[in-house]
Amino acid sequence: MKKINLILTILFLALSSCEQSYIDDIQEVDPGEDMEAPSINVNFPLEGTQIRVVEDVTNITIDAEVTDDIEIEWVIFILNGEEITRFDDFRDFRRALLQYEFEGLENGDHLLEIVARDIVGNETSESVSFTKLEPYRPVYDNEIFYLPFDGDFTELVRISNPTVSGTGLGFAEGKVGRAYRGSSDGYLTYPADNLTNQEFSAVFWYKLNGSPDRAGLLVMSAPDETNSTNQNFRDKGFRLFREAAGPNQRFKLNVGNGSGENWFDGGPAADVDPGQDDWTHIAITINQQSCTVYLNGEVVSQGTYPGIDWENCDIISIGSGAPRFVGWGHLSTQSLIDELRIFDAVLSQEQIQTIMENDMN
Repeated sequence: MKKINLILTILFLALSSCEQSYIDDIQEVDPGEDMEAPSINVNFPLEGTQIRVVEDVTNITIDAEVTDDIEIEWVIFILNGEEITRFDDFRDFRRALLQYEFEGLENGDHLLEIVARDIVGNETSESVSFTKLEPYRPVYDNEIFYLPFDGDFTELVRISNPTVSGTGLGFAEGKVGRAYRGSSDGYLTYPADNLTNQEFSAVFWYKLNGSPDRAGLLVMSAPDETNSTNQNFRDKGFRLFREAAGPNQRFKLNVGNGSGENWFDGGPAADVDPGQDDWTHIAITINQQSCTVYLNGEVVSQGTYPGIDWENCDIISIGSGAPRFVGWGHLSTQSLIDELRIFDAVLSQEQIQTIMENDMN
């Protein structure tokens, strides 16, 4: 009998504890006290959002939060004047976290309006304008990578965004629209899985700032397994860079053939005066027999070699030799870079000059 009484006592205490364990007591609220309209916070899309994908039509997830001091009655999402969804059942009637996937968003400008009402009829609305950008269509045959640098670092052929290292990178007036503005330690790296082809060409505009007196421009190198903190393994991939040649800056290309390296150094023909305030057009072409370096559409270095080895060249660095070509101090450029295009073919001199002329018109 004592055991039964003990068990009943324990159960009673447990139930009493449960009844007193609420974090907050539920209090009835008089709807007549509701004087405030709901509050709406639109998380996505934001005002001015630019949606850039490779498709002409895409889906987006609209994300918003609605709160009210008493109780939310309903929330509706309106896109371009048409109601696309309505919410009227809320787990938390004072705070609603709402998401809705809209299918079939087309290119162009769009207006999203969110309207919320509480139980006494107070209403609030919030609107945001955003744009679905038309996908980029490659302008030239065999173009596989394009960076216009027109206010962002998005690569437009595959819609790829970089890893941004360092600080201070920005944009300035470019040769065409805006341009990449380098900094003392900033640079970009992109995946290079689609760039390691039997034929390779790169073209871009470069406005030289001679300080520092050496810098990396484009680098696709393999990791240096023997010196991870000061990498300089040159048997794979390529390195395009500049360094002082007397008062000038000389542009050089180094290419790894798998068991060694090959140099394409044009000497004085590849020099640019840091004091000149003009853009220089730079192009390189690489195949399995030869490499060529062009400045302003003219050949400054050319030669044969055994062929490039792309093994483990999984990133491309832009604006610096870092992280895989730093052993000789070819770090960040503080110059301007614009209209970078990469091709899976060897461009002819005529094609390079055509691209230059198109950019200047």
